[in-house]
Formats: sequence, C-alpha cells, structure tokens
Amino acid sequence: MKNQIKLFIISLILFSSGYHALAQKISEWRPENRTGVSAETGLLKSWPAEGPKLLWENLELTKGNSSPSFGNNKLYITGTEDGNDILYALDMNGKMLWQKAMGRAWNQSFPESRATPTVEGNRVYTCSGIGDLACFNGNTGEKIWAYQASEENKGTYGNWGIAESLIVDGEKLYFSPGGPETNTIALNKSTGEIIWKSESIDDKPGYVSPILVQYAGKKMLINVSLDHVYGVDVSNGDILWKVGHVNPREGRDNILCVTPLFKDGKVYVTAGYNIGSYQVKIAGDANSAEIVWTDDILDVHHGGVVLVDGYIYGSNWLNNANGNWCCLEWETGKKMWEEPWNCKGSVIAAEGMLYIYDEKRGNVGLAKATPEKFDLVSSFKIEQGDNGPFWAHPVIHNGILYIRHTNALMAYDIKEK
Repeated sequence: MKNQIKLFIISLILFSSGYHALAQKISEWRPENRTGVSAETGLLKSWPAEGPKLLWENLELTKGNSSPSFGNNKLYITGTEDGNDILYALDMNGKMLWQKAMGRAWNQSFPESRATPTVEGNRVYTCSGIGDLACFNGNTGEKIWAYQASEENKGTYGNWGIAESLIVDGEKLYFSPGGPETNTIALNKSTGEIIWKSESIDDKPGYVSPILVQYAGKKMLINVSLDHVYGVDVSNGDILWKVGHVNPREGRDNILCVTPLFKDGKVYVTAGYNIGSYQVKIAGDANSAEIVWTDDILDVHHGGVVLVDGYIYGSNWLNNANGNWCCLEWETGKKMWEEPWNCKGSVIAAEGMLYIYDEKRGNVGLAKATPEKFDLVSSFKIEQGDNGPFWAHPVIHNGILYIRHTNALMAYDIKEK
C-alpha cells in the first residue's frame, strides 16, 4: 500500500509539472489579462525627486508607439523602417539582439508602429499597421508563418490603419479585419490557417485590442469597432450581441482606441472627441446587451483606463492637445473627480497606485488610486527620444517600469528595497 501511495504521489507531481509546462505564460498588451492593472507586488510607493533609478536606455529603436512584451529572457517591441513594421528583440539589459520585418506598415497619417507583440512560449505573434500578421521564433527571429489578414479578408481601415495587438486563446489566434466579409477571424496559431470567420456587421475595425472573457457559460471575445461594441462566441465565430456607440461623430468616422473593461457581465467603452463613455450590460443568456449608463466626462482619447476597487481611472479629451485626469464610479458612472495635471495620457495601475504618463511633455506620475481626490505622490520627466508625442503605454515587469518615447526605451527600478 505504501508503494502504491508513493507511485500515486510521483504520478501526480509529474502530471502537475507537465500541465504547468503546457500552460505557458502569455506576455501581451496591458497585462494582466489586458486590464492594465499589474499583479506585481513589492513596488515603491514614492519615488526620489529625480525619479526612480534608471537601469538602462536604448536609443536604437525606430519610431513607434507600441509597448514591450517579454519572454525567453528577452524583450520584444516594434518600430517602423522602409515601409515595414519591425520586430525588435532586446536582452534584459536593453542590448539589441536582432530585428525582423514583420509586415507592411501603415503609410498614411501617423505611420509609426503601434501594436504590441504577443509572446507565448518561444513564439512571438505580431500585427502590422496594414493588418499583416506574422509568427516568429522568439529566440532566433525566424519567421514561422505570415498572413496578409486584412487584405485576404477584404478588411477595411479607418484613417489610421490597424492597431490591434493579437490575442492568443489555446490553439487559436484572433484578429478583426472588419469590412463586408467578416468582422473577426480565428486562426490556428501554429500555422496561420483560418479556423472560422464571423459574420460581418459591415463596420470598420477600431484601433482597439480586444479582451477575452467568460460569461453566461460562454467564452467570448469583446471588441470595439468604429460603430459598435460587440461580443463573439469564440467556439464558432457567432456574433452574440452588438451595441452602437453613443454620440457618434456626424459625417466622420468615430475614433475608438481604448481596450474595453469587463466585470460581472458589464462592459465599459470610451472614446474621445466628445463621444463620451458608457457601460453595457450583457444579458443572462449572452445573446443581447443594452446600455445601462452613459457619461460625458471621461471620453478617453487613446491612453487607456483601469478599474481599481470599483472605480475607473483615466484621462479625458478636451481637445487633441489637452485633457484632465478623472475618476468615475463603476456601477453608476458618477464623476468622483476631474483634475488637470500636465496633459491627458496613458495609465496603468499596481498595488493601489496609478502610473500616469503625460502625452505632451513626457511627465510620469505616481498617484494613489482613490475616489476621494487626485492624489499625486511623485513625478519625473522623460528626456530621451526623438520629437513626437509620448503615446506608448507604460509596462511593469519584474519590478521594472518600462517607458517608451518614439525611438527610445527606458527601464527604471521601482522595487522596494
């Protein structure tokens, strides 16, 4: 009997080890699970006046607005050169290891790269500004497969091309070309072959990276196009529900750039240019949805939002050059505060703190995530990088804060000592 118990324990350990080896960690856009709220702990709650310690900087990148992702003891980020979007691999000290063309870049207004690579195991998945998808070996940079997804599926574009960071789900990879043929497709992540195509809702894709959620017994992809927020059943590609945006821009395309938030069957959507924000409640059977509240304060341009302890934080659009920082109550949309601080920008969160990045002058702030007031604790200014807005979203990884500005990437030590 003792030997049988021992064999059972050994088998259980081997099975568990094999399971965890198969369940590979994914590094992607706005972790964790695209919420922008990091699971990192043990971080500084204030910074020195000159900012946290700069560990390294890399000024060799070409211009881009993507954030870094991580895997294989490497860092991956994108740029644009000679009409192509470029995937860069750096070591963890910021040294350039290799660079590979990943697809055709957007060639009109704001052509810089913007989609963040998605890393799973030793594979890196990329999307170019024209909707060319590719899969690379994360160690060598070898291109494993490529697929001109927008072109092959009669995809359409808004004025600024494609900005979708790809999402991996088991053996599938999702992308949203929009247009008259389909809104969303699922590909085999190993080969790039099509698994299913959703129906079309005859809409252009937004500049949005979608989220994957479980609700009402279904796994669904929630995405935002230029005219709708919608849910797709990822088992077969069926469009489960769709809701039109409030306050559309008359005679012009809406500009939707913000990954939605999801909690308990409710979805939060926001856009700049006075489109405003709203919350949608998905029905109990997941086959319909309706707007439950709207808001005209927090119309986020493209800096993202975070949900912390029942409150939404982000910055609004007053005009293209200005915006304030805001807090709304999740359940009602009630404004808790609105305060100016330099300019609108991007936001992430960790351990009850907000990390905010002003897009006009490059100020980085650390603030308490509280509905009582805008409570700034520390700030410093980014001086590196060529001319251009400070649009890349910050990332925290292993106690290091990564900040990008155009061609420059910086790593700051924010671990508590």
